[in-house]
This record gives sequence, C-alpha cells and structure tokens, in this order.
Amino acid sequence: MALPVAEWQGRAARLWAALEPALRERLEAASLQDAVRLGCDLLRKEEEEAALEQLCHRAPTDKKPEAASWYREQGNREFKRGRYQAALRLYSKAASHELPGSPEVSVCFANRSAALLHLGHFEVCLEDIARAESHGYPDRLLPKVLLRKAECLLCLGRLQDAQDILRVLESKIALDGVMTTHLTRLKKLSQLKVKLGEKEKCPEPAQGAHGGTQGEPEIWEENNRISGASSSLSLSFDADRGRHLVASQDIVAGQSLVKEEAFVSVLCPGESLALQDGDTAWDTRATNADLYCHRCLRQLLASVPCQGCSYAKYCSQDCADRAWQQYHRTECSLGALLLTLGVFCHVALRTVLLAGFAEVSRLVEESHRGDKNFQNPEGSCKPLSEAADAGAGSRGVPGCDSSGRYQSSYQALFHLLPHTEQHSPEHKFLCTLSVVALCKQLQAAGLEAAVLSQESPQQWSKPKTREKTSDELSPELKTVAEAMLRHVLQLQCNAQAITVMQELGPGDGAVVDKKPVRLATAFFPVLSLLNHSCCPNTSLSFSGTAATVRAAQPISSGQEVLHCYGPHWCRMRVAERQQLLSQYFFKCRCPACLEELETGVKSVVSIRNSFCCPKCQSQMKGEEDTLCCSNEACATSASRDHLSGRLQDLQQQIKKALDLLRVGKADQAIKVLLKCQMDAGTFLSPEHLLMGEMEDHLAQVYATLGKWQEAARHLKKSIEIVEMHHGPSSVETGHELFKLAQILFNGFAVSEALSTIQRAEGILSVHFGPQSAQIQELQEMKACLSELPRNILQRT
Repeated sequence: MALPVAEWQGRAARLWAALEPALRERLEAASLQDAVRLGCDLLRKEEEEAALEQLCHRAPTDKKPEAASWYREQGNREFKRGRYQAALRLYSKAASHELPGSPEVSVCFANRSAALLHLGHFEVCLEDIARAESHGYPDRLLPKVLLRKAECLLCLGRLQDAQDILRVLESKIALDGVMTTHLTRLKKLSQLKVKLGEKEKCPEPAQGAHGGTQGEPEIWEENNRISGASSSLSLSFDADRGRHLVASQDIVAGQSLVKEEAFVSVLCPGESLALQDGDTAWDTRATNADLYCHRCLRQLLASVPCQGCSYAKYCSQDCADRAWQQYHRTECSLGALLLTLGVFCHVALRTVLLAGFAEVSRLVEESHRGDKNFQNPEGSCKPLSEAADAGAGSRGVPGCDSSGRYQSSYQALFHLLPHTEQHSPEHKFLCTLSVVALCKQLQAAGLEAAVLSQESPQQWSKPKTREKTSDELSPELKTVAEAMLRHVLQLQCNAQAITVMQELGPGDGAVVDKKPVRLATAFFPVLSLLNHSCCPNTSLSFSGTAATVRAAQPISSGQEVLHCYGPHWCRMRVAERQQLLSQYFFKCRCPACLEELETGVKSVVSIRNSFCCPKCQSQMKGEEDTLCCSNEACATSASRDHLSGRLQDLQQQIKKALDLLRVGKADQAIKVLLKCQMDAGTFLSPEHLLMGEMEDHLAQVYATLGKWQEAARHLKKSIEIVEMHHGPSSVETGHELFKLAQILFNGFAVSEALSTIQRAEGILSVHFGPQSAQIQELQEMKACLSELPRNILQRT
C-alpha cells in the first residue's frame, strides 16, 4: 500500500489529536524544514519507535533457513504432482531464505533446474545448474545435475558440449563404482548417448523465424528541449494549466510522443496474508514481489535472491549487483520498516539515494533561499508568451536546467509541486512522523555514511553497526528527511502507477485472459508534465520501468497533449471522477466534465450501467432511494438498496462460477453463469457492463472446453457491449478482439480470424506500438493462417 499500515496511521492520528492547539497550529503552518525539526521532537522513542518496531515483526524480510526448508518441501510435493510452475516458484522462495554459500541454497537451485527442464526453459536450466555448482552442490549428487545438463545441451542442439558432459559423467560413475543409486542414472546415460548418436547422424535443420514479420521501427526524433519527448511537442506554461505539453505540429494516431525511463521505481509488494503478532509469513501464494524483478520489473522465471534479505529478488546477477550499488545496500536491512511505512516512503528514500546527497543538499539549500517559490514553483512564473526574452524558450520554467532544457533529472523531480498547503494537517503530520522514523532508523543502523555517499564501493558489502550517541538526527540526515518529506507529499499528485497485463489463472490454455495490475510506483518527471483529462488524447503503456505515451487520436498543432490520471468518462460518473481527482487538488474542467456538470446531461455510464424495471424492462430513474420505471404506463417502483443488493449477490455468484472454472469444473461454471444471465436480465440494463462481463466469462469457459464456435458467439456479444462503453477504437475493445482472434484461430475459422486479427492489430498498434507482444502474436497467427493451402482458405 502507498501509505503506512493502518495501525501506524491510527497511532499518528491519536498523537495529532493529543497535541496542544498551539503546537498543531505551528505544525500546520510549518515549512518542510520546520516540520522535520518538530517531528524529531515529537517522535518519542519509548512509545512510538517501540510500537513501530513491533509492527515490523509482521512483515519480516530476514532470511529464515527453517522457512527455506518448508518451502523446499512444498516445492518437492508440487514437483511430484507434475505441477512444475508451482514447484519453480516455491523453490525460488526457498532459495531467497537460504544463507548465501550454504549447501542448502545449491540444492534449491538444482531442484529448480529440474522444474525448468520439464517446462522447456533449457538456457535458464543451465544457468541454475551453474549456480548450484558455484554454491558447492554436494559431489555425491553431481551425476544427477550433469545428466540434466547434458539433456539440456542436447535439446539446444549443442552436441559437442553434450558429448563432453557425458564423458565427464561416465568417468565419474566409473570412479564411484556401480552403486545402486547410479543404476537409474546409467540407464538414463545410455538413453542420452543413443539420442546423441541419432542427432549426430541426422542433425535437425535450423528452424527459421516462424510467424509474423517484425513491425517496422517507429520514426522517432527526440526534442532538443525536453528529454525523452518527441520533437512534435513543446513545453508551455500559463497560470491556469501550469507546465504542460502542446503539439508543435499535427500528430497522427499511434505516434510516440514520450519515451521515458522512470527516475525511480519501487515494486508494490502485492497482497499477502495479514499477519498478527506471532504468526509466520510462510505463504505459498505468489505476489508481485515473487513474480517481478525488484530493479527492472521484468517478469521473473528463475529469480536471483538478495544475499542479505529474503524480500528482494532479481532477474539476473547483473540487476542484483546494480541494485546493491545504487540503493539496496542501504535498504536491505530496513526491509520490514519500509514495508510497514508504505511504498511512498520507500520511493522517497530510494529517490534521495539515487540522486546522491550532494545534489539533494544543493536543492534543499536552494529551496531555503526562496522557500515560498519552492512550495509553489509555478506561482512565480510568467506565461512563456509574456517572457521578456522570447528567445529564452523554457529557461524560466521550474525544473529546467540553466540552458533551458527540461530533463528527466532529480532537479526536474524536485521542482514537482508538493502542494504543502493543500494537504490536510493530519496527513502532513503522518508523513512527517514516518519520514523521521525512517531517518532515525538509518542513523541507528549505522547507515548514515552510506546515505551521504561517504563510503567507497569496497566498504558497501555490509552495513556497519555503531553505538548511538544521541536520539537527535544529524544535520545531514535532517536534510535527507526534508527532501524525503517533499517527495512523499509530491507523490500524492505525481506518483505514476506502472501497470502490467497479468494473466488470470494458470495461463496454460489456448486462450489467455489478462487484466491490468498495478506493479510499481514511480516518478517520471517528463510524464508528470502532462495534465489530466477524463477524455484524454493519449494512451500510456509500459515496458519494465520505461513509459511510452502515444497519440490515441489525431492531435492538431497547438492542441494540449492530455493524459488520464485514472478517472475516465467511460468508466465512472462525473461526481465519482471529481471525488477521485480531489487528491490532485484541482477541479477537472475537461469537455466531458463540463458537459455533465453544466448541462445536466447524464453520462453514458449512468445510462448504460443502470437498473431496468423488473416488470417491463424499461430504464429505472430517480436520484433518491426509490427508483421509478421510466415507462409511465408501468409506474413500477423499487428500492435502490434492494436492487444494489441484488447486484452484489449477482457478482458473488459470478465469482463462484470463476472459482469453479479454476478448479476444472467447467460444466458447473456454465450452469451458474447462465443462471446469472437470466437473473441479470430481470433488473439490469441490456447494455450494463456486467452483462458484457458474463458473456466474456462464458466465452472463457467454452474455450476451456474447446467449444470454439460457442466461445466466439459469446465473446462477440461481449465486444458489442465493450464498444458501447469504451468506443470501437479503445484499448478495451482491442483486448477483446485479441481474445476473439485467439478463439477463431483455434477454431479454424480462417477468414473470420484473419479479418479479426487485422482489426485488433489496427487498434492495439495505436495504443502499444508495432513491437508489442500482442501485435507480434497477432502477426504470428496471421502468418500461420496465410501458409495454409489455398483450397482450405477458400473453404473457411
């Protein structure tokens, strides 16, 4: 979660309520510098720090060999059942808890390599075998992994390497003598030698790249005034909109406008079991922390664990080493505290660590010289059109460097608005206490020198502990705390969620269903220049820690480039949108909001996601607790609470159907969903989004059973409703068409599959670009269908 755990929030709220009114007034009006100073005085070690330490026990990140043993046993159990993907993840959890260099960690890597072999990940299997060997894998067990290694090499076509390994293996078994344990290995060895001989006699032809053609590379010319932005954009400023981006020339749909690497990102840990004091955290479920690299956010297959904690996991040794050098050497021992204080505090700490103390200190001191301007850096700016020196371009815009260039840098990040005066006093107090607590722990753990970048890389191997001489924060750590407080406050308006399309279910079916999931929280200084609109003209996508903004529609020269912060006119009513947008401290005046607010016109969401009359199926109307049928001849009324209760019951039944599908009871799932459809038809509008979702779920169940025609029929109905809500060229429609293409492809409906692929490709390439994974898969399907004999194409 973004903010600290509920117990710490409650404690901060009680402490705030107990303060003298005069002190509360001082805190409300305090600058960031004064807030940190007062926070240091108010955080009493005997009570608050002890309570925080107790809360940290619920989110342990230290290594526990007994947990490793338990996870390894669970992994072995799943492996014996043939559930290799589950075994793989459990062996990874086990490896993260083993002590580095121990024989036990080598066994974890060896066991994981067996699962990887069964899953067909031969290169990664070889990497895990190498890890097992480098960590001192027991010599008596070595023949087992050498056989596995030879099998991988054979599968990869590396015949000479496989032959060399088999010779080593033969000599090793000969030296050991024919032991009972070696009999099965000797049998396997002879099988592999036969297989090797066959491959040497009849080498397999090199497989050409099958599938779709690679999309043409996008034309990209970077802006010389804004890093990571297209030359088609310019940076503007005015009193109403602040800093914003404008099209400097006509832009076509699908054109890339911003390509930016996050300045900093922190993985959101995901949901895990809520622990109480004394509970263990041994949970077999996989969360974001188990599924994605903690540095580059790539999906993990065989993770490399941190050597100091059980929490951080990486896609490679290179990522692990870079993370350690850049920030994890400081964060490693503080894992439990960072999880307790929330992602925003974690992002704030990592931001100052990446920036370096010299740059942090320079900008904090600069902010003291012009404090009011730094609380509202845009308030002192004139519109660019009124600038005295027209040739200065964006030089006077906050965040730009001395040459007038706006870069994705710490300076630009530091100048993002913290909205110090708009935050509630209670929220500002909670953030202050949390940041001060974190900095006090940095000092107590002997990590101050690492934070201040005063140690050489050779000294980074292990944090030093030292005796604390005082509870008082050093002046340097107060500077760090002030910068961190600024960043925590900035995050409420400038945090960017990095999302990923995550597979629902095991992902081993012919049709894969996916949903967007929040993966990480990040700062993108250039992306933050985009203002919000509930009807935006851009689309945002992510690849690892990189964000790409594309034009979702043609944008005329001089038009502002707008991005949706979350509340979209297709998904919620204007009142809901305005409520959610209140966290950004502005009132949206986009065309969609103005139309609904000023004309009183009901939103599309209100009309389509409405209740219908249980008797005549006309729309129910009314703003109060009692709704009335819009058909005057009917005049039926119903309680809003009653209809809302029916809707909740229906959603529970749909969830039950999906649970049945998950455990392989597809026929029962169909019965429940068809009953849900009948029930929904008596009180929901035919265009209600839930009606479309039920059609989508039915399509998923029929696809599981291989009933492709039925699946396609239901999915087409779902697409009709999705198009009504989101539009025919929306990303939501694109995802549905992608699923329909998969179903038609598997059902051998060639001509319809080809036309669906073409339409899906046209929509998704606008939102995600020609190189995206979905576009590549569509092109592979198209190439496969196009290679079919002409007579088959004509028949289908």
